[in-house]
Amino acid sequence: MQVSFHLRKDKIGKAGLAPIRMVIATNGFKIFKAVKGVKCSESNWDARKERIKAQKKKEEYNNYIEYNKIIDELEANVKKLGRYVLLNNIVPTKEYILEKLASGIEKVELAHFFFPSFEEFIETSKSVKVPRTIKSYITTRNFLQDFETSTGYKLTFESIDNNFFEKIQDYTFLDRKNKNSYLAFIIKVLNTFMRWSYDKEYHDNLKFKKFKVRIDETEIIYLTMDELMALYNHEFESNRLSQVRDVYCFNCFTGLRISDTSSLKPSNISENAITLTIQKTRANNTRIPLNRFSKAILEKYKDTICEPLPIISQQKFNKYIKECCEKAEINTPITITRYVGQKRIDKTVPKHDLITSHTARKTFVTNSLALGMKEMVVRNITGHKKEESFRRYVKIAEDLKRQEMDNTWDKVNNTK
Repeated sequence: MQVSFHLRKDKIGKAGLAPIRMVIATNGFKIFKAVKGVKCSESNWDARKERIKAQKKKEEYNNYIEYNKIIDELEANVKKLGRYVLLNNIVPTKEYILEKLASGIEKVELAHFFFPSFEEFIETSKSVKVPRTIKSYITTRNFLQDFETSTGYKLTFESIDNNFFEKIQDYTFLDRKNKNSYLAFIIKVLNTFMRWSYDKEYHDNLKFKKFKVRIDETEIIYLTMDELMALYNHEFESNRLSQVRDVYCFNCFTGLRISDTSSLKPSNISENAITLTIQKTRANNTRIPLNRFSKAILEKYKDTICEPLPIISQQKFNKYIKECCEKAEINTPITITRYVGQKRIDKTVPKHDLITSHTARKTFVTNSLALGMKEMVVRNITGHKKEESFRRYVKIAEDLKRQEMDNTWDKVNNTK
């Protein structure tokens, strides 16, 4: 339900004042209603803000404060009615809206329901959040709906309390066998929604701020330089694997995310760099330097149907890149540790099973640092903002340098 206000220029009176009209648009029709007692001169009407401007210095006071207050209250009440209609699944008619206008919209008692509000949260976020974030909101909503159905715990704004937190932990760990990291993800999105709805004055419950979830540090999975070169130079029998390998290696050489590579166009590419808007951070005109390896991959697909790079769905990509790495014999045993509540779970798998599109960016950061690229330059290329997460890459690079020192200078025979 949309509401707007405009000046009736066709109704200007002898005193040079015109009435203000409210327009309500909803469900395929419009309702026009005069704002009772409010008039304004054409020179004092701000058409963009749809409000009355203050009179000029030498002019008589035009009641702009009082009149704008009337307009503000009308707008707020119509929006309140629109929300009431939405939450109660009402199909509004002209008669229904006119009746509410006559009886007083302010008398509508508006209850704020948890899941309809979550739907509003998702919808209003679509214009300002990237698709990946919207997907995380939808995943959380689905999880909470499953939680309510499975446990019988009714979710309302008031029921998000310590009892809820205990029950959702049991449901996550005992019923679904999800890991701590998954619960941390759900609680993070839930907190974002609760803050949003609190700011909208849908509730006054701040107990969610006390929710603390254990966040376990996970391993950084990346390809060493030897593994990366083995994959880059491997001869695959199928174009399917060869193309996936090329895209993965391109991201290893540039630090780009798969979402940015997928949106890449020839116009983004110059001789020595890529210039684009990063999808996740929406950073405009980000410049990514090209090295001889990334240039060679782009050259391979120049003037082909795949230019600038062959792109497939991320689901297929993650499946095929594992196959690529297996054929390239990237099979070093890797032990990963995860926690379900307090229960520790260790699992050892060949490295190729852990390779996904996300590991390409980790490969770029780790190897760039190990090769001596300055931290500030790497962060400028990748856009890393969190110091804590970036320091983990620095630690790995320093360990690699230490190993190289041990394998070279420390083996030099110093006997005379």
